[in-house]
Formats: sequence, C-alpha cells, structure tokens
Amino acid sequence: MSGATNENWRTGRGEPVFYFDRASGEIREEAIYGEKPVRFAYENALGRLALDSVVSRAFFSRLYGWLMDRPGSRKKIAPFIARYGLDPGEFAAPAESFGSFNEFFVRHLKPEARPVDEAENVAVFPADGRHLGFPDLSDLPGIYAKGQRLSLVELLGDPELADRYARGALVISRLCPVDYHRFHFCAAGVPGEPELINGPLFSVSPIALRRRIEILAENKRVLTRFQSDRFGEILILEIGATNVGSIIQTAEPGTPVAKGAEKGYFAFGGSMTMLLFEPDRIELAGDLVEQSRQGRELYARMGERLGIER
Repeated sequence: MSGATNENWRTGRGEPVFYFDRASGEIREEAIYGEKPVRFAYENALGRLALDSVVSRAFFSRLYGWLMDRPGSRKKIAPFIARYGLDPGEFAAPAESFGSFNEFFVRHLKPEARPVDEAENVAVFPADGRHLGFPDLSDLPGIYAKGQRLSLVELLGDPELADRYARGALVISRLCPVDYHRFHFCAAGVPGEPELINGPLFSVSPIALRRRIEILAENKRVLTRFQSDRFGEILILEIGATNVGSIIQTAEPGTPVAKGAEKGYFAFGGSMTMLLFEPDRIELAGDLVEQSRQGRELYARMGERLGIER
C-alpha cells in the first residue's frame, strides 16, 4: 500500500484512516469503532447540530458510561473481542469474569503482555495506540491535517509554561476503544499533583481531528508535571473524549515511580495522552518521526521505545 503516503493529510469526506504498524512494518487501514455515527456527527450539518447540542455534553458521556456499567452490558464483551481480534490470553482475568463491559474495558493485562524497554536512556510509549511524534513544535507541517497547529497556551492554560515548551518535542498517543485503556509513565521519576482542566467531550477520532485540532485544547483534560530522572520535566496530559466516563488517576503524587508503572486509566471510549518534552531533552524514534512527517500515525504498544535521551 505504498500509494498511501500522505493519505491522512487529505480531508475529504469518507476517506479511510491509515496507520503504520511498527511490529509488521505494514501500512494498515483502521477499523474505526462507531464509524458511521462519528462521520455523521463531523461530516454532516445535522450531525454537527446534534454534536454541539447533545453529544459533546458531559451528561451524554455520563449516561453512556452508566449503561456500560450495567450487568446487562456483559453481553457486548464476547462479540467485541471477536470483532476486533483481541487476545484474551493477555488479560489478567478471564473474559467471562467481568461483571460489565466497562469492567472489561479497563482490564489489567498480564505483566509479560507489555514488556517495558529497560534501557535507562530510553523513554517508552505510555499507552497502546496510534502515535504521532514531532521533535520541535515550532517547526511542523500540521497535526492531523496540513496547516493545523495547536495553541500550547490554550492547551496548558499557562502562557509561561507554553513558552517554555514551545520548541520542545510533542508525542500524541491516540487510544481507540479497541485498545488497552490503562496509561503508564514513559520514564522513571516523580509525578506532581494532577490538575483538572474541564471542558466538553468531543471525539478524538482522526475524522474529527482532521477538521478541527482545537478539540484537543477544549476537551476535558488532566495535566501532570512529571520530574523524570533522565529527560527533565515532562508534561503529561490525558484528554477525554465522547463516551469517556472518567479519567482515573491511580498513581500517588510525590511518590517515585518506575518506567512503565501505571498512572491511571480511561473508562469507556476513545481517548488520548500527550507528552511534552523540554527542548533538546529527547531524540524521538526514527520511525515515529518519519511516519508523522508523512501524516500517518504509528501503531505501537505501551512499553516500546519512544525515544532516547539526548
């Protein structure tokens, strides 16, 4: 599928979404969960009206989350596993033991299912997902579409902090509903107190982000300042999205953590994490940078190499 180069910079309606699979070295087409309603909401005038008035509101996601917590939602688990080719052998608990779909959704995995790169000078991806990486935020063609830039001031809510990271590296990790939904620390260090920045809950599907990257600076998000042992201060953000009932933090602020330790989890829905590194502190992995330059996300799992210390 070599002809797919730069496919994801185009923004016409109904276009497929491609990503590069690090493990296989192949370009694949994404099976988008709930594709029809997402395209209706972001590519149709009536859909956009429903999006602004209902879908992006917190009550909509809370209601959906409540439904996914009901015992009756268990019947969705087996078809979901089969439809998206999940491996139950990775689960820490048997698939039939989950009391609701949300309990299955926030499942733990066996430690050996996600080995963490142990090299001291390596930072790792914080979550399973499709990743973009930009070595210098001040010099990039766009995020998800050419010319789209993200305002750090709006994203972080702090002009001084935004100025400090304006030439730093950015890594975006997009978790689809089919992905493992716990997120972890990319390096060893000490996390600060998580700060909630409230907002609506728009979809973080590339269908939506191709049209309006500002969603990332508007959605409900949590910011943590992380003092790493090897990479300086890293800003960690978890960004909620439509049908994400909660962003739960499980790590204790002020307590040292190892690389790959769990930081928290998202309840049902697609979600996103972002890492901001200070200038000249990390050299991002070559395949991550190359795929991002071509407008394609790179699929990799939590614990795999994200970059090395400079």
